[in-house]
Amino acid sequence: MSFLEDFQASLEPLPNILQRKYALLRDLDKSLQGIQRQNEQRCLQEIEEFKEGVKSGNIAPGTSLNKFSDDAQDEQKHAIRIADEKVALAVQAYDLVDAHIQQLDQYLKKFEEQRREKDIAAAAGTPGSNPDGNGKPAKEGGRGGRKKSRLAAAAAAAQVAAANPPSMDLDLPVDPNEPTYCFCNQVSYGEMVACDNPDCKIEWFHYGCVGLKEQPKGKWYCSDCSGMQKRRKGK
Repeated sequence: MSFLEDFQASLEPLPNILQRKYALLRDLDKSLQGIQRQNEQRCLQEIEEFKEGVKSGNIAPGTSLNKFSDDAQDEQKHAIRIADEKVALAVQAYDLVDAHIQQLDQYLKKFEEQRREKDIAAAAGTPGSNPDGNGKPAKEGGRGGRKKSRLAAAAAAAQVAAANPPSMDLDLPVDPNEPTYCFCNQVSYGEMVACDNPDCKIEWFHYGCVGLKEQPKGKWYCSDCSGMQKRRKGK
């Protein structure tokens, strides 16, 4: 039985269990209210009897009523016991629901970990390739079109980097037909950045080859295109 099936099986009787506990809570509350009304009336009656005793002279003036009758005190103790039972039932219901919530949190966490592992495995299986399977970082409209956003490129490269940390020496065969990029004329790997010059001859560069450690902000141009723009401005 899977975790989800086990959770569903444990969740199925929960509504009936809670319903029984709530019904018992209502019965206890009704009983408690009845005892409290009875005790209040008894205490008021005993106070009135004390006043009448003072008026009639049976009780000397200045005498204090030390305590209520044993019956009144027994009713108060009974009310306290019922109140404690109500609290215990409420705590049981809370703990029961909380246990299922924690179980659901564990399932969601496990599901998220499995999904992340699948995404990383899929990215590691086809690093840097686009849906066409040509092995080149995805672009829009072919080589002459605009490149995908650097943010999307960095996200895809980050997944590959997470699956293949730089400290690991991976002895993977290189496809001689795979396109190459960057000044180093190597295949796509790790994090790469795209030159924002639409006429850039290279287009894609490895972070390490162009001295980058993180995604640049705003537009970014390779050294060739940047030098070309400076020369044009100098004319």
